This record gives sequence, C-alpha cells and structure tokens, in this order.
Amino acid sequence: MFQIFKEHKGFSKQIFLLSKSELKKTYKGAAIGPLWALVKPAFTIFVYWFAFSVGIRGSSEVAVDGVGDFGRFIFMVVGFTAWFFMSESITLGSKSIRQNSQYVTKVAFPVSTIMTFTQLARLYVHLFLAAIMYIIVVFNPQGGVSWYNLQFFFYCPLMFAFFTVLAWSTAPMAAFSRDFENAVTAFMSGVFWISGIFYNSYDMPLPLLNKIMLFNPINFFANGYRNTFLYNKGFWENETELYIFLGEFILIIILGIWNYNRLRKRIPDVL
Repeated sequence: MFQIFKEHKGFSKQIFLLSKSELKKTYKGAAIGPLWALVKPAFTIFVYWFAFSVGIRGSSEVAVDGVGDFGRFIFMVVGFTAWFFMSESITLGSKSIRQNSQYVTKVAFPVSTIMTFTQLARLYVHLFLAAIMYIIVVFNPQGGVSWYNLQFFFYCPLMFAFFTVLAWSTAPMAAFSRDFENAVTAFMSGVFWISGIFYNSYDMPLPLLNKIMLFNPINFFANGYRNTFLYNKGFWENETELYIFLGEFILIIILGIWNYNRLRKRIPDVL
C-alpha cells in the first residue's frame, strides 16, 4: 500500500491530464466524439426495456410489484447507470497496462497510476450519465428530490475506489496473459445476468438466493443506487449487505497489493 501511495505522490497533475487524454483517445475519430458515451447506454437501455417490457410480456400486464412500464424503465435507468461504469471499469481496467504499455516500457512512469487515470476517465463519463439519470428520476411522477439522494456521494467514490483496487490485480495479470484479459471480457456477460441490474434482487423467489446475492459487489452498488434515487433507503439500513461488502473490499485490497507487488517489476520485460 505504501509503495502504491509513493507512486501516486507528486503525479496528481499527470494523472488528471492522462485521464482526459484517455477519454479523448477512446472516441478519437468519431464524428460526435464523447457523445457516444451517452448513445451506447441509451440504446442498450432501450433494447432491454423493449425486449422485456414490450416484446416478451407484450401480451400480458407489464407490472413488477405493482410498477408498470414507465416504472420499470426508471428502475432500469438507475441500475444501468451504475452497471455501465462497473462493466467498463472491469474490462478496461484489466486492459489498462497493456493498452498503455508505452508508459511502462519507454518512460519511467509509476505503473499503478495507469489503473488510476484509466478509471478516472470512466468516472467522467459516469458523472455525466448520472446527471442525466437524476434529471429523469426527478421529473418522473414516481421519483423526486430527497435527501437520500446525497448518498450518491457515498456510493460513487466507493465504487470508483473498489474497481480501481480490483484493477491492481487484473491489469498486471492481463499484461502477462491475453487469455486472462479475454476471460474477463467473456465473464462480464455472465456477471450481468447474475446481478440485479434489471430485476429486484431483494425479491428473489428463494430466501437462499436473496442471501447469495448479498455477496455480489455489483449487486451492492446497483441496489445502492436504487436505494438512493428510488427507494429512499439509507445504506446503514441493511447492515448485513454493508458488512459483507466491506469484508470483500478489504479482501480485494489485500489481493490487489499482493498481486501488484509480485508482478510489477516483471511487467516491463513481459510487455
């Protein structure tokens, strides 16, 4: 941990500059540029809403616990806002060292800061999407402004920290093996379906499933965003879910430090 902090010391300006460069690089050559960051999630939300609300259930009453079409759309918007950040943080975080290999092989640059500015670039997009999501929620009949909305400033930094720490493990391993990088990408499609992104994981048919879902950190943040903007519930109200997540966070920190320290000196040779 001290080694990673040492690598970040004195590089804050470079990290912010490189995060902007990373964002521009992602949409380089596109006519509408960074607006693709909005078009992609908007289209994805529409497709899922249409498939599950209009297509598959078109012949029956579209209601989930008394919430109709429009309510389901808002439910999905809030969940997907968190999901897009998490999915890109995992996939692009694992690729970050390999995609920025010039900072490792050609210049003396702290390796751990690569994961930081990569995640920071994703955070810019997330904040933009979160602002649009909040406008939709506020002007929705089922939404509105609440002081619980301030919990966004608890969940968002925590989410950024969690997936940055996760990249301490995945990025060095992906630098050593493209198979690991491809496995992470393939794994994400399954993670989506076992996480409560467009269904209520608090209301699973079996009590055992409800308990198992508490161990999914992606589920923790999806539920956290809905508690913040839809349910008006405090993060402290479900102590079990919070304690499980904090335990997982500590474990991820330990594994991340261990993995990074054992691989960082060998990364330049591998690349």
